[in-house]
Amino acid sequence: YELFLWGTKYSMLPVLSLDGILHLEVVENAISGEDFRRFVEGLLPCMNEWPLPNSMLVVDNA
Repeated sequence: YELFLWGTKYSMLPVLSLDGILHLEVVENAISGEDFRRFVEGLLPCMNEWPLPNSMLVVDNA
């Protein structure tokens, strides 16, 4: 158990589509507002206009 409490912590922001991983960002520690903004800016070129594939984005902060 203690093995998992030490060392560098990482956070992931994945974007999944029916075809697999569309975009992924991994940062050390928690996600900041600036990290999220940079993530969205990197994601937008992967998105398309409606009704093309990858035209809808659902964000869940669960």
